[in-house]
Amino acid sequence: MNLQRITHDVQQGTGPWLRLREGFDTASEAPAALGVGKYVTRAELLRRKHTGIAEEHGPATLAKFRAGHEAEASARPLVEPIAGGDLYPVTMSVEVAGLRLLASLDGLTLDGVTAWETKLWNEELAANVRAGTLPEHYTVQMDQELMVSGAERCLFTCTDGTPERFVSCWYEADPAKFEALIDGWIRFHKDLAAYVLPEPAAEPVTAAQVETLPAVAVRMDGALVVQSNLPAFGAALKAFVSRVPRQPSTDQEFADTEAACKALKRAEEALDAAEANALASLSDVEAMRRMVADFRTLARDTRLASEKMVERRKRDLKEQAVMSARAALQSHVDLLNAELAPMRLLPVVVDFAGAIKGLRSIASMQDALDTALAQGKIAADSQARGIRANVAHFQKSAVGMEFLFSDLGQLVHKAHDDFESVLASRIRKQLDAVVEQEIKRKADEQARVAAEAQRLAAEQIRQAQEAERAAQAAQQQAAATAPTPTPASAAPAAVARPVAPIPSPADPATLKLGTICDRLGFIVRADFLADTLHIRPASKADGRPGLYTERQFAVICGQLVSHVGAMAELYAQEVAA
Repeated sequence: MNLQRITHDVQQGTGPWLRLREGFDTASEAPAALGVGKYVTRAELLRRKHTGIAEEHGPATLAKFRAGHEAEASARPLVEPIAGGDLYPVTMSVEVAGLRLLASLDGLTLDGVTAWETKLWNEELAANVRAGTLPEHYTVQMDQELMVSGAERCLFTCTDGTPERFVSCWYEADPAKFEALIDGWIRFHKDLAAYVLPEPAAEPVTAAQVETLPAVAVRMDGALVVQSNLPAFGAALKAFVSRVPRQPSTDQEFADTEAACKALKRAEEALDAAEANALASLSDVEAMRRMVADFRTLARDTRLASEKMVERRKRDLKEQAVMSARAALQSHVDLLNAELAPMRLLPVVVDFAGAIKGLRSIASMQDALDTALAQGKIAADSQARGIRANVAHFQKSAVGMEFLFSDLGQLVHKAHDDFESVLASRIRKQLDAVVEQEIKRKADEQARVAAEAQRLAAEQIRQAQEAERAAQAAQQQAAATAPTPTPASAAPAAVARPVAPIPSPADPATLKLGTICDRLGFIVRADFLADTLHIRPASKADGRPGLYTERQFAVICGQLVSHVGAMAELYAQEVAA
């Protein structure tokens, strides 16, 4: 990319550096903007950018930052031999597509070819570095660093500053990833422009205090009189059941319902225990057992129904949220397709169901769906940008050649370089075919003209021969009736002179006298053609030799044959006399 890069004279980690970052989209924020952040979600970054309130780091985070800076300083001597030169920390920025992008590099060589990015040692990341499979959280950050700095590659290291804990791998600049980064930031700012600050975050959801049901007391005395508080317990149980949410829709209601189910489970267990204690005193009291069984059934049925309802409602809400996200993505794709018509985007596939797999709270599910939706829109925007570029190039380069691209709807999805190659190849083949056809047409035309000239020449010769035979017959008849002349009075025989044809406007004058001489194999003069053969140039400009037509050339050939034959006969008669 041909970008205007600015180097800022600030020291990283200082107050001026922090204030500078506030006016830019930074490389460390890029992963969150594209929805692949490891430590900051896209929703959190939208809120931070909207409010302008930066995150305040606690002592543990600040201590980690200090350890990272110390490891960076210790690792620099280990890195520079690999990088091939001294590395200097630098902060740079560019403006592209209306975006103000900033990158603070841990190091950059003086020639600007190699950048350096280092992270504090941890075993998981070290394994990724060894395998050369860095998570997007790191590669997206390096994409912005490489694009902003103009470096060709970045040396990524994971270390605590010691040789024993030091691993590295190379990451190359990729223009396609730069375009994806720009698309991601553009989509982020569109969402930021429409961002509305959500309601104040609620405290972590906990179940409301569950009403404690009365303790179940059943006792039997020796007179077989059952003494219990089952009627009061039943009334309290029924009241409790009536307060269990039937259609929970918020995290709070889900938590309350699940807590109620646990209380009902305890009520079932308490009824079982009370019944067992009563039966231990008296083997059978039918009325007590029926009452206990009824209350147990009520508690159990209510619990099971509530548990099923909770699962069903969670599933319903998940499905509604997924369908809503899919509809929003399809609406975005439809708008792009309407703009690009008759071209269309390839299907944009986003696994919304997979994005919320394993998430329990509604808030976390919505955040995951919003991030997946943003990534889908970024992918669609990237496709649309590529199609626009290809169509613009097609409209500029294939004027008059549109018939060669009946499959344009498929070709526009190719990478721009590949699309240009296909376009140029087909146009070049078509032009070559046209040239070949024109050469063949001219050759056929020349062959036709030559054949016509030969035919005309033959016709002229035939006419001359017929005229000669007619003249000879006339002479013989005259000689038979006239006295024989003396040799002194013999006169030359008349030579037949066919009248030269008048040039036609459709018969262009293109032959020079020299060309006619070359064809004949001997020299003839213009005055000889005019005075003797009565053929004058078809066109003649002032001060320039005249030009003859192909038809005149055929007549010249015939006239010459007749002239040569007549001269031969004339001088043969003189010799005989």
